[in-house]
Amino acid sequence: MMSNSGRPAFAGLIYIAGVFCVGLYFTFAAVQGDMGLFRRVEIKADRDALAAQLEDLDGQIARMENLTSRLSDDYLDLDLLDQQARDVLGLMRSDEIVIR
Repeated sequence: MMSNSGRPAFAGLIYIAGVFCVGLYFTFAAVQGDMGLFRRVEIKADRDALAAQLEDLDGQIARMENLTSRLSDDYLDLDLLDQQARDVLGLMRSDEIVIR
């Protein structure tokens, strides 16, 4: 009679262990999986870094557009043109002294 009463308890124990293992698996997947909490934090950090990089690139583009418009046919900034000639071509006026 003991063997009959022992089997249902053993089957229940196996069932509880199985449910516990499945719950453990889903908990692990929710935290560590491809769409888990840790991955979500990584994606948010990547998004913030890329947003900062985009903001920096937008600033560089605005600066380049400003310089381009200042050297265009419609508007010519003579000071900028003089600066560019000095930087790119290494030109200087005859009355200037260069100190290095």
